[in-house]
Amino acid sequence: MRSTTGGGLRKRWRLSPFDAGRIAQLQQAASVPPIVAQLLLARGVYDPAAARMFLDAKLSGLRDPELLPGAAAAADRVHSAIAGRRKIVIYGDYDADGMTGASILLSCLKILGADCSYYVPNRLEEGYGLNCEALRNLRERGAQLVVSVDCGVTSVAEAELAKEIGLELIITDHHEFAERVPDAAGLVHPRLPGSAYPFGGLCGAGVALKLAWAICQRASQAKKVTEPLRNFLLSAVGLAAIGTIADMVPLVDENRILARHGLVSLKFNASVGLQALMQVCKLTDKAQLSSEDIGFSIAPRLNAAGRFGQAQLAVELLTTDNRTRAQQLAEYIHELNNSRESLERSIQLAATKQAKEEFDPENDGALVLAGKGWHPGVVGLVAGRLAEKFGVPVVMISLDAAGVKPGVGSARSPSGLNLHQALTACSEHLLAHGGHAAAAGLKIEENRIDAFRGAFLDYAAAESSSGQRGAELRIDAEGPFCQLTAEVVRQIESLAPFGMGNPRPILSATGVTLTEPPKRIGGGERHISLRLSHQRTPMRCVGFGFGDDCEQLAATNGPIDIAFKPVINEYRGMQKVEVQLVDWRPSESPASTPLIKEAALPF
Repeated sequence: MRSTTGGGLRKRWRLSPFDAGRIAQLQQAASVPPIVAQLLLARGVYDPAAARMFLDAKLSGLRDPELLPGAAAAADRVHSAIAGRRKIVIYGDYDADGMTGASILLSCLKILGADCSYYVPNRLEEGYGLNCEALRNLRERGAQLVVSVDCGVTSVAEAELAKEIGLELIITDHHEFAERVPDAAGLVHPRLPGSAYPFGGLCGAGVALKLAWAICQRASQAKKVTEPLRNFLLSAVGLAAIGTIADMVPLVDENRILARHGLVSLKFNASVGLQALMQVCKLTDKAQLSSEDIGFSIAPRLNAAGRFGQAQLAVELLTTDNRTRAQQLAEYIHELNNSRESLERSIQLAATKQAKEEFDPENDGALVLAGKGWHPGVVGLVAGRLAEKFGVPVVMISLDAAGVKPGVGSARSPSGLNLHQALTACSEHLLAHGGHAAAAGLKIEENRIDAFRGAFLDYAAAESSSGQRGAELRIDAEGPFCQLTAEVVRQIESLAPFGMGNPRPILSATGVTLTEPPKRIGGGERHISLRLSHQRTPMRCVGFGFGDDCEQLAATNGPIDIAFKPVINEYRGMQKVEVQLVDWRPSESPASTPLIKEAALPF
């Protein structure tokens, strides 16, 4: 929740601890600039060797796929199926992680001459994961081996059905297990019970890449794969990077390596489909791609296809070698994303109005909202935005306009409340539920919503105090504008790619003045542009998603404090330091005192 937006919780700013001695030690031992040493320490990287490993993120740091639990046995089965000309179906998921993972395996099998196809369930009609009807249909159409991607680890009944109907099933997934492990022919998972893989944070596409790598080793009959397969795997790292960044898994260890090298691969080794998609995203002229380009441009377009029940088109886009078809698909998916944005804005307006009427920031630890006509493929996005706005977990429920089908809901949590546990605790009011700690889904009868709302709010209140409800903003250091040179920002960029587990550094500045009124910019005027001055140094600032703050900022008398992310804006060959607004508040307000104020840029 931004500290100035009405109707929600005010954020407290916490500056990371500052230890000049430790910064100097790491700076010297790891041969890094002081600001990089400080930011590494803030991320828990204390050892010089670990610091160099973090910054270098060499592709050779990826572990052998044979070490991934279940990968060796699964690769043997798939390779045998290819050799036996058995019909293989890649069963993906409808989000960017599932799509990219499915595309990696599908492309791998095609290169190896497999008899293969793919299947992605319709989000609106079938829901998430493996389902029995789809497996029966695939078997009737001749499928002999099904390989799931990014789903299946909880599909106990579906695995039993597969055995009954003579369908060999290999599950590749990274999600949490249920009480029982599916009895499938193969199970590939970085956290498989009884195993000890060193890194359990791979996403679905990361797991798929490891399996594809192992299959390529078998096809090459060697650890070092043939040159054509090596080129394929280097290209597939780009797809894995999209899935990794889009699924918001921590960008550390192998995920950091995949993201770092995948962004380079996307720039220079992208498939014709990805080239077309980057063209409609206006990314082709960029000198290098960033994780934000994936998170805010590429992934939303892929996800839009899934949200509207057309994920199979996104997989086709990612795997086609026909440039004309690729351009058609990219433009169509781009238009789907425009429709998604329009729907999202209208739903957010209605949900925000409902929230302001129902939310009591002093007493309520969560929000449960419901509305007819809210698109079920979009409510999760709006729930995420409102969770950030109000600083509490938010459940958004799409009700059937005819009142016949059950409501479909999505939940998001910014506060540390485990949504999977919360929904389990309230399951007596639900038809079904599933998901993770920070994001989950549910089905509910309309007449049970009030009872569920009461139970969910009671659970949230019991699990969190008012001081723990997502109202804290971690700030890495104070950053006077005069010290934000292009060289300093480039040094900060050496920690990229940024994302979950390695967020883009946030700095703060106090006593900042607006040199001209803020301006609304962007589609739907959702963003603002600011001209600021701090200690006589001017700076342009962009506030993404701060459109509703425009009037309040303009009416603020006196200086403000801001939390921001420094960036280098590239425009027509010119590079200029700018800042992106994260939070703001009037200076000298009671809330302006951070909990800890010990950090500053060390120069």
